[in-house]
Amino acid sequence: MISCRATMASLSFILAITGIAGLLLAIEHGYAYSISEENKDFEIHTSNVTDGDLVLSPIVAGGKRKRALENVSSVEGTPHGEIVAEIIDNAHLNLNLNRSMLSIGENKIDRMECDLFSGTWVQDVSYPLFLAAQCPYIDGKSTCRQNGRPDSDYEKWRWKPSGCSIPSFNARDMLERLRGKRLMFVGDSISEDQWESMVCMLQANIPTNRKTVIHQSSLTIFKALDYNASVEFFWAPFLVQMRTDGQKKRTLYLDFMEENGIYWQGIDVLVFESSHWWQHRRWDLIMDGDKPSTDMDPMVAYRKALMTWSNWISANIDPKRSLVFFSTTSPKHYNPKEWNEPSECHCYNQTEPVQFEGYKPPVPPQVTIVKEVLDSTRFPVTLMDITRLSQFRKDAHPAVYSNLFTAEERKHPGKFSDCSHWCLPGVPDTWNELLYVTLLFKGFAKL
Repeated sequence: MISCRATMASLSFILAITGIAGLLLAIEHGYAYSISEENKDFEIHTSNVTDGDLVLSPIVAGGKRKRALENVSSVEGTPHGEIVAEIIDNAHLNLNLNRSMLSIGENKIDRMECDLFSGTWVQDVSYPLFLAAQCPYIDGKSTCRQNGRPDSDYEKWRWKPSGCSIPSFNARDMLERLRGKRLMFVGDSISEDQWESMVCMLQANIPTNRKTVIHQSSLTIFKALDYNASVEFFWAPFLVQMRTDGQKKRTLYLDFMEENGIYWQGIDVLVFESSHWWQHRRWDLIMDGDKPSTDMDPMVAYRKALMTWSNWISANIDPKRSLVFFSTTSPKHYNPKEWNEPSECHCYNQTEPVQFEGYKPPVPPQVTIVKEVLDSTRFPVTLMDITRLSQFRKDAHPAVYSNLFTAEERKHPGKFSDCSHWCLPGVPDTWNELLYVTLLFKGFAKL
């Protein structure tokens, strides 16, 4: 077997204990939402805070937003490691936090910027947030320890944003906020990873006979019966429509998504993700309106599809009823040169995050495309910039410890390794922690 060792010296991490009571108390009160037509900002104001507003700026036009042009490519983890994924991009979620709502240690902060997606990974022995062996909803591709992975340190890292403290994930509170509501993840198998993570983080707080899972074609629904709440996953890797005819010819319709969109209407919280399947051509024909094409550039098609999605969301989703999020792409870790290691190494046998300065993978064209589309979207979409923080986690992929591989294939990790999906528990839990915090900042539910 190929053995890979991390060559970078480990950094020491300091665990900070932070005060957050003021934040939680303030969020418990009512907020009024407003949308600025000038810059598409999504703002939250509260009359209970006298020092200033809590302002959420998921999509700020032009120079008002500090661009985070970090990238990563992704791989759709198949048994033979076919590369089918990349990155879309990130736009900062700028949180201007009032001193009445946030304290760090004993020091009050008069005014500060808190970028949830800029920070560092710190070791935390209280993690993981759930045990895979106790959650029956995880697909075998992600149950790494059950598939023979010998180490578990990858489960014990917590994301710490720079310069601010955030509340820990509270499963019971999340269930209360979802009472009578629906949360849906939409996308490909990376979205499915995040759905599995969220369900596992919640389900331990629900009696066995008070929860259920329903499968309906492209839709999977986890129901918490006592809360009348659901956490759902809708399979739509392109967002727009893909159809396969009797000869198994795959046609991608760039201007049509009604067959998918009908499932998205009336959902309270929508979390979209799409990019992996655009990296390589997973279609035989593209229909751009009434014009067929067999050789359209995938990035041209990607832009057109995202514009269709943007227009559909703006026309069919009520911003007074629904919150919409778009997650940036989950990274792959197949190229060790990106983190300054020998060329034969990838995610296999990695046991700690990337730990050296100057780690900047190349920026793919999807970054610019997504920024431009979301900047022009009329609907207030909040972009969850999970790409950069996930890029450091070369240690957290299944590699050979996945049911995607046979026993013989596992003997050849250099050829057969999934460095695209994530072990669970793991990095998708952090995405859900940040989603939870963002919902708190938005004052979502729990009246």
